[in-house]
Amino acid sequence: MSKQVADILFERLIAWGVDTIFGLPGDGIDGLFEGLRTHQDKLKFIQVRHEEAAAFAAVGYAKYTGRLGVCMATSGPGGIHLLNGLYDAKCDQHPVLAITGHTFHDLIGTHYQQDVDLDKLYMDVSVYNERVMGAAHMRVAVDEAIRTALSRRGVAHITIPKDIQEWPANDKDRSSANIAGHSQASFTRSYPAPSSTLLERAAAILNEGSRVVMLVGAGALGAREEVLQVADLLAAPVVKALLGKAVIPDRHPLAIGGIGLLGTAPSQDAMQECDTLLMVGTSFPYMEFLPKPGKAKCVQIEIDGSRMGLRHAVDVELVGDAKATLKALAPLLSLKRKRGFLEECQNRMKDWNELMEKRGTRPDMPMKPQVVTHTLNRLLDDDAIVSSDSGTIATWSARYIEMRGEMQFSLSGSLATMANGLPYSIGAAVAYPGRQVVCVVGDGGLTMLMGELATIAKYKLNVKVIVIKNNVLGQIKWEQMVEDANPQFGVELQPIDFAKVAEACGATGFTLERPEDAESILRRALDHPGPVVVQCVVDPNEPPLPGNINSKQALNFAEALAKGEKDRMKIIKTVLEDKFREVI
Repeated sequence: MSKQVADILFERLIAWGVDTIFGLPGDGIDGLFEGLRTHQDKLKFIQVRHEEAAAFAAVGYAKYTGRLGVCMATSGPGGIHLLNGLYDAKCDQHPVLAITGHTFHDLIGTHYQQDVDLDKLYMDVSVYNERVMGAAHMRVAVDEAIRTALSRRGVAHITIPKDIQEWPANDKDRSSANIAGHSQASFTRSYPAPSSTLLERAAAILNEGSRVVMLVGAGALGAREEVLQVADLLAAPVVKALLGKAVIPDRHPLAIGGIGLLGTAPSQDAMQECDTLLMVGTSFPYMEFLPKPGKAKCVQIEIDGSRMGLRHAVDVELVGDAKATLKALAPLLSLKRKRGFLEECQNRMKDWNELMEKRGTRPDMPMKPQVVTHTLNRLLDDDAIVSSDSGTIATWSARYIEMRGEMQFSLSGSLATMANGLPYSIGAAVAYPGRQVVCVVGDGGLTMLMGELATIAKYKLNVKVIVIKNNVLGQIKWEQMVEDANPQFGVELQPIDFAKVAEACGATGFTLERPEDAESILRRALDHPGPVVVQCVVDPNEPPLPGNINSKQALNFAEALAKGEKDRMKIIKTVLEDKFREVI
């Protein structure tokens, strides 16, 4: 059979080192699937049950490997379904190539079936966006798409009309200007480097500070040694944005936990008391948790100059790679002999960890969600890959899943979308078949893309799904009360037996209801070969309150209870037991 345009696509992907594509077939990409079939010896295709999951899986693959994630969907609705996952890639700045079909090239714009102008639809989400018009165009478009996605750390999109996919791959459609062989599959990453003058200015500020705090994010992943060296020189406690959770181990003496609503009290105290802030590779969005304007001097290290000063006024901007910039900065720093501020933060962190231990080992019934993640944490491998979802589950994951060794962790950061957790784990398990992959999700998020339980069963992926089942959209429930001073409404969920669903999909299901059974059941699940779902039935009235509660939150909470919150007596009892008496 003669070569077709679709063959050129997959030959170029192979030349770029792509080995996996996540997607779902459709008649708008039948020509592409024939090309994929004939190249399956070098390209692995993972069939998902919903295109949104294909995009999320590609994002997870990109996050955990640092390589390009690739997803594919049919014309019209298939391409539309990719968008939520692709916006996740855009917001968290990870390279993903989206390949979609289009209707027949000479019927575009004529209201033909599935005639959705995807190249226009994708204008906002993508850093590269092109409609392929023939064989010669395919080669250069793929090269440019991948190069742009990698260099700009974002989404590249190519859409190919249905009939063009099956056109002969010859030079008849080549223009005289498109010289054969001029484009190649190559990319060299380059990093800006701050000048010596800026490094010296930054060092002067950091050396002068007496209460320095480091805030690290996803941009500092891979710079653990440099972060710890600089933090030690500055006697600076290290606060971690959630996407930077794996930058340093959670139990390292310099670590004082996460930041924000799901962070630790010691990190919030440190931010309020510091006189100098060193931000490394983070766009942590919630400015109210950072030092008040004018209270602390700030040095920021960021690879993207356009993101300087997004959250806090910056005295010295160091545009560059986190690892290289910290390495260049360290020799200019003086070892701080006075370490009282750090020691105070460490003492607070010791108290915080003791409190988390008490909360995570409570024998109460209904079982507390903290018991699940606290117990799970002790059983995880030192190179486990953990994906979480959005909602209250993010709080329990952030506070109780502790990074150590070569563990990796991620969730949907800036987009904070639900439903990403299970597809992320699919991407991780495909990329690292020998590692422990654990998905910690809520029942709301899992339900959205629950069909992907069939995907992990089909490919026998070693994914362990730990679903916290409280039959409520918990984060929204507590936001309605604490942020808006209203009783909960519209958040209760119809209960689902996730263990039975898992078994119906071909996976193994367990049910955990009692805290005394947590270790044995979770250990059985982790040791069991292949995909497993553990539904953990927990107390829906356990609040994921922030480490430190402000007066407005307390008043809103009290007002919501007074307005007629139907579970107010149960909630009051739970809050009292949690020693948050000031709230009511």
